[in-house]
Amino acid sequence: MEPRKASIHDDTPQRIIADAIQRYGEEELAISFSGAEDVVLVDMAHKLGLRPGVFALDTGRLHPETYRFFETVRDHYDTPIELLMPQPEAVASLVREKGMFSFLNDGHSECCAVRKIEPLRRKLSTLDAWITGQRQDQSVTRNDVPHKQVDRAFSSAEHTLMKFNPLSEWSSGDVWAYIRANGVPYNALHDQGFVSIGCEPCTRPVGPHEHERAGRWWWEEATQKECGLHAQNVVKIIG
Repeated sequence: MEPRKASIHDDTPQRIIADAIQRYGEEELAISFSGAEDVVLVDMAHKLGLRPGVFALDTGRLHPETYRFFETVRDHYDTPIELLMPQPEAVASLVREKGMFSFLNDGHSECCAVRKIEPLRRKLSTLDAWITGQRQDQSVTRNDVPHKQVDRAFSSAEHTLMKFNPLSEWSSGDVWAYIRANGVPYNALHDQGFVSIGCEPCTRPVGPHEHERAGRWWWEEATQKECGLHAQNVVKIIG
């Protein structure tokens, strides 16, 4: 497979990143970082000489390898990573009322709302745009993800938020070809069979013929494998 190269001369992910940062500036736009796709975005921005903000959600229940991965990326690119944490009172209330593993019976939405959505909403309220590593082939709920969209989930009447998905048309093979060709650091859990990596209690390795999202919330239906970070009210933007 021909490795992806950093170039802004075509309609590539690099061009999408460069155009987004040129339009919104490095202070009003940030990259959402967690996994293999997202570190590719950080690498692309770095190679283009751009330094947008980078943030990650720290739910308090990530794998130890993921925390070490954050520090590896921070050091490799000399880039600060802002860790977004949930409100302690909200976490304490959920755990007190329902215990540590209520999502196994109630579904993961409530826990994700406390640990992910609320801190993300706080962060996005300070930005005009964000860049994500969503890909169309990641799950059945993402097959219409465009390169650019109005984020209906986190916009308001007073504040329109744009979302850019530069890798939307890439495959997992494209991502890993780029990682290997460019010496990009990755989470050590990938070498243990993990593909899509989230919180420790809700993530497991997948088999050789399973879909990459099969290891996320594996007790739920495929159509439910979203935590709310990427609501699928997709509006495609031209130009």
